[in-house]
Amino acid sequence: MAMLKQVGLLAAGCQPWNTNVCSASRDRFAYCATLAIYIYQLDRKFNEFKLHSIMSEHTKTITAMAWHPRNPDILASASADQRICIWHVAEQRLLTSLDNPKGTPQCIDWFFHEADCLSYIFQKGPLYIWNYKQGSAGLSQHKEAHGFMYDVCQFRWHHRRVGKLVLGHVDGSLSLFSPGQKPQKHVLRPETVDETEEDDPVVALEWDPLSTEYLLVANSHFGVRLLDTEGLTVINTYTLPSAAVSVHTLAWVPTAPGMFVTGDTQAGVLRLWTVPKSTPLENIKVKKTGFHALHVLGLYTMNSHREVAVEEPVEASSTSSAIHRTNTESSTMPPALIVCTFLDGGVGLYNLARRKWDFLRDLGHIETIFDCKFKPDDPNLLATASFDGTIKVWDISTMQAVYTSPGNEGVIYSLSWAPADLNCVAASTSKQGMFIWDIGRGKVIKRFNEHGRHSIFCVAWNNKDSRRIATCGSDGHCVIRTVDGKLVKKYKHPMPVFGCDWSLTNKDMLATGCEDKNVRVFYLATNSDQPLKIFSGHTSKVFHVKWSPLREGILCSGSDDGTIRIWDYTQDSCAMVLSGHTAPVRGLLWNPEIPYLLLSGSWDYTIRVWDTRDGACIDTVYDHGADVYGLTCHPLRPFTVASCSRDSTVRIWSLTPLVSTLQISVIAKRPWTEIFAMTQEQAMAAGAPPLLSGRVSRDLRQRVEALPAQEQYIRGLQMFAEFFSPPNGTKNLWDLVSVIRGEEEGLNPQVYSKGIMHMKHLTSYKASEAQELEVVRMSKFGAGVGAQSREDRLRQAALIHVKLGNLQRYCELMVEVGEWEKALAVAPGVSMEYWRSLARRWAKQQVLEDKREAAPFCIAVGDVQAVVDFYTSRGELQDAMLVAQAAQEGTIKFGQATEVTNAAYNGVAEESEDSWPLLHKASRRLADWYFQDGQPMKAACCHLAVEDYKLAMSKLIRGNELELAISLGTTIGKTPRLTYLATELLAQRCTRINRCIPSLGYRDLAVEMLQRLPHSEAALARFCISCSGGAAEINDLHSKAGFPDMEECYIKAQALQEEEGQETEAVKYYLLSTCPEQGLELGLKVAKERMLTAGWTVQDVAELVQYMGCTRTDKLDSPKCTSLRTELLTISAYVGALLAVRRGYSAIVPALFQQTSMFVDKENSNWPFSKDQVEEELTAWKAEQVLSNERELKNDSSETSEVGLREGYQKALQRLLRKAGEEELDIEPGADHCTGSHLPSHSDVHVSFLSKTRIQGPAFFLEDGKTAISLNEALMWAKVNPFSPLGTTSRINPF
Repeated sequence: MAMLKQVGLLAAGCQPWNTNVCSASRDRFAYCATLAIYIYQLDRKFNEFKLHSIMSEHTKTITAMAWHPRNPDILASASADQRICIWHVAEQRLLTSLDNPKGTPQCIDWFFHEADCLSYIFQKGPLYIWNYKQGSAGLSQHKEAHGFMYDVCQFRWHHRRVGKLVLGHVDGSLSLFSPGQKPQKHVLRPETVDETEEDDPVVALEWDPLSTEYLLVANSHFGVRLLDTEGLTVINTYTLPSAAVSVHTLAWVPTAPGMFVTGDTQAGVLRLWTVPKSTPLENIKVKKTGFHALHVLGLYTMNSHREVAVEEPVEASSTSSAIHRTNTESSTMPPALIVCTFLDGGVGLYNLARRKWDFLRDLGHIETIFDCKFKPDDPNLLATASFDGTIKVWDISTMQAVYTSPGNEGVIYSLSWAPADLNCVAASTSKQGMFIWDIGRGKVIKRFNEHGRHSIFCVAWNNKDSRRIATCGSDGHCVIRTVDGKLVKKYKHPMPVFGCDWSLTNKDMLATGCEDKNVRVFYLATNSDQPLKIFSGHTSKVFHVKWSPLREGILCSGSDDGTIRIWDYTQDSCAMVLSGHTAPVRGLLWNPEIPYLLLSGSWDYTIRVWDTRDGACIDTVYDHGADVYGLTCHPLRPFTVASCSRDSTVRIWSLTPLVSTLQISVIAKRPWTEIFAMTQEQAMAAGAPPLLSGRVSRDLRQRVEALPAQEQYIRGLQMFAEFFSPPNGTKNLWDLVSVIRGEEEGLNPQVYSKGIMHMKHLTSYKASEAQELEVVRMSKFGAGVGAQSREDRLRQAALIHVKLGNLQRYCELMVEVGEWEKALAVAPGVSMEYWRSLARRWAKQQVLEDKREAAPFCIAVGDVQAVVDFYTSRGELQDAMLVAQAAQEGTIKFGQATEVTNAAYNGVAEESEDSWPLLHKASRRLADWYFQDGQPMKAACCHLAVEDYKLAMSKLIRGNELELAISLGTTIGKTPRLTYLATELLAQRCTRINRCIPSLGYRDLAVEMLQRLPHSEAALARFCISCSGGAAEINDLHSKAGFPDMEECYIKAQALQEEEGQETEAVKYYLLSTCPEQGLELGLKVAKERMLTAGWTVQDVAELVQYMGCTRTDKLDSPKCTSLRTELLTISAYVGALLAVRRGYSAIVPALFQQTSMFVDKENSNWPFSKDQVEEELTAWKAEQVLSNERELKNDSSETSEVGLREGYQKALQRLLRKAGEEELDIEPGADHCTGSHLPSHSDVHVSFLSKTRIQGPAFFLEDGKTAISLNEALMWAKVNPFSPLGTTSRINPF
């Protein structure tokens, strides 16, 4: 089990250097970061694009990419490492590569009329054509496209005319080639360029999708032209607002013939054009930063049933016919999704018809991230320093950038936050010295240049003396100065200095790492410029040094020799050498609570976790796709870690698996001595379990002990849950618990309002927010230059009035601007019957056309269900929940027009019972979105917001957040059965821990936890049956669990076997005894008999099979159990399949049935089921799943599972569902999704043994150490079948 699990990802931005860096195909789009390609795919269930995979194979900057025009699964990319890669997107794997393309391809494009041919060019050519299926033998040159006078910067094959080709050059000219015609080289250069002799590179080329001769061209300075490539004439030149505006990218809109879009280079203005007009139809400001590239997904639009509909190309008109249209024709916004990338690295998907972002990642680093640090006084803020010359500050609770520095600083190598609440960060650069950036004021307030023009590699702000800042650089000096610029010390080294770090226990102690392979320790309180200590031992340069925060005098160093050395300052010696990295070591991080725990990052792309007591590497993760540079720890959540890399990503990790025993001890009310180290010797004892030793945990303990005795346990659970867990929803969850428990006085409104709010606060908070926005509007849109037009102001006012419920005023304003149809749809007519009829017809039409105006009409007629479904279909789940809550409170009435009073607007209207199901439906929808996105804690928050405790607990259990589920269940006290389930699953984790550290007595801990629950005998029995050991050890465990010793269990089992109806109890005690094989024999006999009776269900045998499934592997593998072993594996697989069907574990159902079929012997008449029957049930289940998926995409609420199935399948499915029965647990059915299971990996690639697809998120390795399944699959499998998917008696325990 991994000790370091990924829980968050800040994806890289899109690089702004090369042109062809974004592309799209059907329901996917992609963009290029520096070293990787990010693939986003449409989630059809939630109607939104999500990060699907990261393709990482290139070692240098990616220069171009292109999606196959006919095969949406094939993507090509080229890079500066002189390599072209062909990817299979669906399978997330590299198909093939061309490793010597004879240069660095600057542009690539698929040859439309040869399915397997890719073209590329660099500099002046020639143009190469590569048939990738033939390998390097498939490489050839174009017969005519060579010998150019100027470099080629763009080229495009014509998609309709076979072999027709255009190339754009850096001088602004074009070269045209068409079979059977004379080549035209360097023609159609812009006239103004001819006059000035100035280069004006071609930056964009796009053939008209519906003609064979028209071409759109954009030049860097001249602008956009429409050309006739047959007559070599300019048809139209498009006028930009001023000479200062330029266009860097353009694209046709396939759904609107004759229309195209451009993106301004200087600002984020998207312009919509039609070919006859030289001025734009629409100018839409979508972002402050300029465009870099865009691509239109024109053939795929969203319809109201949440599916992607394929639209046929419009053949009725073309650009040629559009040219002759009059300029007076009205234009509408065509349906199109536009992939937009920006110069600041931002990436978005803009919905042109709706004029809104369907997806926007506003900021992102576009180059190597060298350092990252959490803010000391606001720990959810994380600062990152990058090669791109910027610092960005991220809120990791929302995974959004909240601040960015001005930039233009060259390379920023390192950063350091000011101590306390100074709200400043210091940064070191390659050429601009060191500077201090004030986050609040948004500007650089200090700059220091003691190193001259030399690179500064590291900066460190003294945490114990906020006046001092240390830097070190390539000039061989370590400089210490005060914030006001006074020089304190300047320590000279013989070679460049790469790292420096202040001691956390002594404000005058500083360590440095130098290229001369040595570590030096300086003491500022002396007058000497010489180091107090010099530590030698590394065989290559020392890049980083780090003092231990818990062990005085201990520091570590990382070197280019691939090792980490632990130095003891008090002993003048190297205490340990940590070997394992295969490349230079960069990032180093001591854990601030566990004194022996150290993390390191390396150029070998890995992060390693070390136990410095014995030098063991206890975990290695491979998720980064390049060198790992920075590591940092959350100040208040010491087991939450962030890392940064040359792959331009920041990843958030949790170390909670490593300290699971501490969380269990808190839940089990163990004494503080088993949670906290009383001395450093105790914390560092060899083989001892982890114990808390840091400042944060000590403060937490004092806070708990200061509480009244009756509150210490419940409040302590909450405090420790936040302490151990990463911040992706835990704070929000406990805020909601405080509201539910009536303890709202401790809430921070600014933090609470940004998360998922309780239903009683939702409308009031939103109403206050709306009032504030209204004041801003009034001040912004007053009369004067730049104000909105009169009509726009009236429309804006009308929208505000309708949201306030003043429908009469809304109608008056709509009539005033001439939009009578909207007024008639909302206002009462001559009669109520006429009004309702007209309003409902109009609202229905608007919904079908997927227009935002549908919402007020549906509200006006009281069709709340329609408006909630409308917002849901658009993926606007928060709005759906808001409307549902407003209806629940009575602000919106069902089935009639409403006039909302000011009181209702402020969230105090009378509640409506009719809206309760709607409100819960909306909250479930939002929860499902979070859950399937690998965020079970936020999903639980959605359910807590409407006080749906069972579903909240279900999400945490299904997300494997067992400690949090127990803490929540214990605090609320309303879900005893689910708390029981979570406790039993957590107890299973103790058996895994016990195998790792057998002397720690975690079995006793599990027994104590289970005994705290009511009716726990069965769970205790299963736990004791599963535990191995000697007779004395097991008898002792029996005694603690309340069972007789093994001999007495055998006697009791014999007595029970003679009693009628006590078969299950007899099996239980046999399995607890010295002769478990007798329990297996009896249990299998009874199970078969029950399965042969008419009308049996899985519940008839589940308890028996659960007991038998706990039998230890060593007993099952003994010769006594040879025949019983196969029978047990068979029945366990079949019962597991039935339970998986019942619980909605569709990902593992086929594998369980197939395993059953593998074990069943057709000739053995003793089996209660045949192989043919098992295969028939599986086939029927698969057929029903196909129909179910189709119904879901069509939004069909039909619940009849047999609809559309053949008669034979119907009978098999009915039999299967009858045997599976109804779930008796309170847990919500559906697949498990643990935290981080949605996050793709760069390099740690595994294929699931069960699904045969690439594993997304964490992998779980089976007993052979090679075969892997996803952690989600492992969790579901273990809950229905304890034995390995490989068909052995090994038990699977992913909890």
